[in-house]
Amino acid sequence: MKTISILGQKGGTGKTTTALALAVAANQAGRSVVVIDLDPQTTATNWYDRRGSSDSLTVVSCQVARLRFVLEAAKNEGADLVIIDTPAKSSEAGIEAARSADMVLVPVRPQIYDLETLPAIRDILRLSGEPSSFVVINSAPIQGKRHIEAQEAAKSLGFAVCPIVLYLRAAYGDAPTTGQTVTEYEPESKAALEIEQLYKFTCKHLN
Repeated sequence: MKTISILGQKGGTGKTTTALALAVAANQAGRSVVVIDLDPQTTATNWYDRRGSSDSLTVVSCQVARLRFVLEAAKNEGADLVIIDTPAKSSEAGIEAARSADMVLVPVRPQIYDLETLPAIRDILRLSGEPSSFVVINSAPIQGKRHIEAQEAAKSLGFAVCPIVLYLRAAYGDAPTTGQTVTEYEPESKAALEIEQLYKFTCKHLN
């Protein structure tokens, strides 16, 4: 079983969207997937309720103190991949999730409010034993070079940067309405292609 944790110290960076999109992509590739929702707002869990699906993808709402037990249960039940979705502004959740991870992804939008949270993420990763981690630029404008500037800013702070950029596309916001993600909602879209590429990137580094 492999584990990916999605970290951020600010709301709105795309943590849950990224977590669920990767989970569905992995499930579509034939993997048994568990998403652990550590966020008290239960956004991922609410999405799963709307989904009403019986496929081999499960979302479990969990308090930080119960994380290791839920991870053990997922392993015992034969999960191939666990994705941990963390709340904003919770160092405790971030540290525990990062400690449990084979890979950490840090979605950030290409704007100063998101980028200035990266030093706090760096501290969390240090406290967690420096797991393999990558910044993922999310909600990037389709025109212009903001994503490139954001990638360079993340690199200057000592982060490895995922080469896959997730652009600002309506499908990312529309798909969750019916408990879907972009690879289901618009499987031939550019958004779906971005998620497929991100999933392949994670597979390469996890293996």
